[in-house]
Amino acid sequence: MSSLLYYALPALSSYVMLSIFFLRRPRLLHTPWVSAFCPRLGAHRGGSGERLENTMEAMENAVAQRADLLELDCQLTRDGVVVVSHDKSLSRQSGVNRDVGSLDFEELPLYKEELEVYFSPGHFAHGSDRHMVRLEDVFRSFPRMPISVEVKEQNEELIRKIAGLVRHYERDEITIWASEKSSVMKKCKAANPEMPTAFTISRGFWVLLLYYLGLLPFISIPERFLISFLPTIINRTYFPFSCSGLNQLAAVVSKWLIMRKSLIQHLEQRGVQVVFWCLNEESDFEVAFRLGATGVITDYPTALRRYLDNHGPPAPAS
Repeated sequence: MSSLLYYALPALSSYVMLSIFFLRRPRLLHTPWVSAFCPRLGAHRGGSGERLENTMEAMENAVAQRADLLELDCQLTRDGVVVVSHDKSLSRQSGVNRDVGSLDFEELPLYKEELEVYFSPGHFAHGSDRHMVRLEDVFRSFPRMPISVEVKEQNEELIRKIAGLVRHYERDEITIWASEKSSVMKKCKAANPEMPTAFTISRGFWVLLLYYLGLLPFISIPERFLISFLPTIINRTYFPFSCSGLNQLAAVVSKWLIMRKSLIQHLEQRGVQVVFWCLNEESDFEVAFRLGATGVITDYPTALRRYLDNHGPPAPAS
């Protein structure tokens, strides 16, 4: 036993020192990704706290606030039109108990006159524009605006059509594939491998595991974006579970796991841009940027623009 420890302890110590060394200096092992844009201000659902979500009016408002990224979700209508909609069902946003996929584009109902802001409970957005929009119209209206397109389900026709629109409008470098599910992301990457990808949930957990095992500096990372919730919003503006006890536990555990400045700095140095969502209060903006995040996704682009203008560019990661 003593002889085993005699060899194991020095080997373990050497491994730990090497891991820490390369965690802080990843470019000695990896060439960092070079991004076509820097998403400091992202507009969640187009800026759903200031105008009705996912409408052209909301996106125009976000662009007026010099947003760097529009965060959108897509669904497919019965007649094969890719539309910008967070929900598969029209019930919450339009009051109609039908799915988007059960209607043709021209049959889609208007949004309600007001919609509650999901990450600011008790607050409601209004707007004069209540129409659902086609993804193609968004690409035409904002040809050089970076957009994160989230696909929630394994709808191969939807994925194929999004990929085709991105190619047609020559947006491969500025349109991000996003999905929570690795099975969906696999199909997205196959449909258009030129588009940058964000971490799925399982891939995010894998990176955390590698980080705590000390292996992350030695593993390649194909993703270019980590778009993650900020743990401090759990049980305040984000309630992932119906049980308050589970929300409290999730807040504590995720804060301990995710809010590691050394992890974020390592990813940033490797060209993986870290963006936290969905932050609607200045105190949360401050937490995110102090951690070293590239940017923030918010429902209130005007508030985040004011914060950024008042605080200047973030200090570069050391």
